[in-house]
Amino acid sequence: MTEGRFISFEGGEGVGKSTQARALAAALDKRGISCIVTREPGGSPGAEEVRKLLVEGAPGRWEPLSETLLLYAARADHVAHTIKPAIAHGRWVLCDRFADSTYAYQGAGRGLDRETVRRIEAIAIADFKPELTFVLDLPAEQGLERADARASAETRFEQFDIGFHERLRQAFLDIARRAPDRCIVIDASQNEKAVAQAIWAAVASRFGLS
Repeated sequence: MTEGRFISFEGGEGVGKSTQARALAAALDKRGISCIVTREPGGSPGAEEVRKLLVEGAPGRWEPLSETLLLYAARADHVAHTIKPAIAHGRWVLCDRFADSTYAYQGAGRGLDRETVRRIEAIAIADFKPELTFVLDLPAEQGLERADARASAETRFEQFDIGFHERLRQAFLDIARRAPDRCIVIDASQNEKAVAQAIWAAVASRFGLS
């Protein structure tokens, strides 16, 4: 049985996280590596019920602290019922967003103190984190243009002002600088194939694949 791995994809709106998670899954499948693609908020039955509360409706629907508590309730369920069982069975888990997004969105974006987020995280998931995180970087306006082209009811965060989205971009880059052993920044302004190739090269190098 292969060793299970946990990889996350982070970034602001419209950077292509889900597209690149699927592309990596296809590349791994070609090499006989079993994996699952999951997402946050969501990824387990309980967490998917919470997701609708978070990604739909008006921007001011939740106070930052309430929003963070909901996110970590969903995350704890996701980790317990989806991520950890998959890893234990030797599968690779490719996740569209994880805890870094909370530090960016609710922390830098909405002004919740980083230490408050950290304390909630410690209760909900302890020190559990991905082995590797790809931060897909794109100017905020370009990401919003891409996101606006999608047909989706999940537009709550896209409705925040441009300043919010610019803070997100900087927050993700700051996270990558603080955790260089885990995070790799990828230029998401390239075409999808070029981004996928850059991600595969990093995965192959990190985990000894060809």
